[in-house]
Amino acid sequence: MSRGIPISGLTLVSALGRGWAAHARALRADASGLTPEPFADGVPTLVGRVAGLDAVTLPRSLARYDCRNNRLALLALESDGFAEAVARVVRRVGPEAVGLIVGTSTSGIAATEAAYRTQAFARTHTLPADYPYRETHNVFATADFARQVLGLQGPAVAVSTACSSSAKALAAGARWLRAGVCRAVVVGGVDSLCATTLYGFRALDLLARGPVRPFSAERCGIAIGEAGGFALLTTADLAAGEACLTLAGAGESADGYHMTAPHPEGLGAYEAMAAALAAAGRGQDEIDYIALHGTGTVYNDAAEDRAIARLGLTHVPAGSNKGALGHTLGAAGLCALATLGVAMREGFVPGTVGTRARDPALSVNLVLTARPARLRVALLNTFGFGGSNCSLVVERAS
Repeated sequence: MSRGIPISGLTLVSALGRGWAAHARALRADASGLTPEPFADGVPTLVGRVAGLDAVTLPRSLARYDCRNNRLALLALESDGFAEAVARVVRRVGPEAVGLIVGTSTSGIAATEAAYRTQAFARTHTLPADYPYRETHNVFATADFARQVLGLQGPAVAVSTACSSSAKALAAGARWLRAGVCRAVVVGGVDSLCATTLYGFRALDLLARGPVRPFSAERCGIAIGEAGGFALLTTADLAAGEACLTLAGAGESADGYHMTAPHPEGLGAYEAMAAALAAAGRGQDEIDYIALHGTGTVYNDAAEDRAIARLGLTHVPAGSNKGALGHTLGAAGLCALATLGVAMREGFVPGTVGTRARDPALSVNLVLTARPARLRVALLNTFGFGGSNCSLVVERAS
């Protein structure tokens, strides 16, 4: 990037709670929101469930959009004054000058799962005629829903590249601003719990049966979480001193090594991180923290570790939030951005919840428990299936 992009609004809803303050308390306390509460029958694993989601009510005019994913999006939009911040920008530049990009992996697929369980399907083997696929399961559904809630008329798209979805959405939003496509871009990451994801990861033998332990010799898999997060990216003139973070650089790669497994030497991860550092104009000694992808699986953590070592970043404090709020898939990038924002503003380094000791075969400088620190520049990693990778360099705004 030739210049940093101000982030003037930021919010997150996850298993750790709703909004900035809840996440600050949980992260300082090394708390975990993962519970053994079952979401899919016959899948023994922990999940990161957002409390109160079943009670969320959508506006009557948007009733056809009612599904778990869109409820999660609404809860996030209504947190931390985010919708109000967007409204202030809209009043200044007009709704057509504000774009929207939402990253998600499965969108509202849980609504389709429910439709397949209806008596109507059992009788006819066809989905109910009134099933609103376009407004729920369609990968663009949550982007369309959020655009209508916020009253935006600029370009709107969805990004679905598995676990790198919302990080790539942030990179795309920055490109839109630099190209003059928009004056501001609302970027979201929303993914909700569903049986399809849980059964899929069980089939891959990647689900942890106990605590998630990123970068530990005891690591044995992931716990699926759900989360909704949004960031408001603006041109510098609109930030007007309100920016909490700056998106300083983005790097993307697609190593295409395997449909689900990472490149064993972390080739795609290395290329994404190197490109992000180059775009931000930052060297190895200028990074204060690495927000690891850190899924807690044997091969992903090892591949990320090798990429970090190749870049000469093993001295940099690093940690993963997956043991605290779960792997939120398409929302993982926004989760990492928001938890970084909390840590940078509140003055601490987050710990790696669940991990008791770093695997001695790995070299990353893993932070186990939260501690006071002033973070100025951080590297954020997300690596998706198929080798769809994205790393970001994020800086404290002031």
